[in-house]
Amino acid sequence: MISNIRIGCAGWSIDRESAARFPGEGSHLQRYATVLNAAEINSSFYKPHQHSTYARWADSVPETFRFSVKLPRSISHYQKLADVDDLLARFAEEAGTLGDKLGCILVQLPPSLVFDPDVADGFFERLHGNFTCAFACEARHGSWFGDDATALMKRHRVTRVIADPPAGQAGVFVPTTDMVYARLHGSPRIYYSPYQQNYLDQVADYLKKHPGWCIFDNTASGAALPNALELIAKLG
Repeated sequence: MISNIRIGCAGWSIDRESAARFPGEGSHLQRYATVLNAAEINSSFYKPHQHSTYARWADSVPETFRFSVKLPRSISHYQKLADVDDLLARFAEEAGTLGDKLGCILVQLPPSLVFDPDVADGFFERLHGNFTCAFACEARHGSWFGDDATALMKRHRVTRVIADPPAGQAGVFVPTTDMVYARLHGSPRIYYSPYQQNYLDQVADYLKKHPGWCIFDNTASGAALPNALELIAKLG
């Protein structure tokens, strides 16, 4: 697979049907990381993790593996990105235990959150003050896809997530950095539907021209891992 493309899932569970692709002993993460080179930690959205947990995860994967860690909902949904200094510092201290294995912070915003340039500017500034990795933002309100939001995200080097199915986006997708971060949630039934071969062919062609991350989030039916493996095969 092309070295600057990262393929993974939201989590690293190995279903029974895929288990033969992950032989050997060890935890699910250790076996998962022998085949895939990225994973998204979504559980951080719901609850904090201890330093020892992040350290164990980092020790379980090869040097070339990278994690994307989802911003806690206490920051994105409850505080709506404002007045978050203490919460962000705590999260950075925890997730920072991943060390070089921390590749990206994922910010998923609630569908009701309207773009406020002052709040967004201050928040992204604080992100840079706490982390040195990449940032990706999955906004789901249409106001985050306007020219002002695009300019601000470009200035702060925050990657606009390509989501399927898209939420809030109107018109042509406008990238904000050179890095791609795609979150494929499953379509037509979100979190459940597997992606068909023709769609995965299109994703593979796109990633060859625009490298970055592709995370499968259609985990509810166990479709994410088979889809990720199929995409890896298409990328060689």
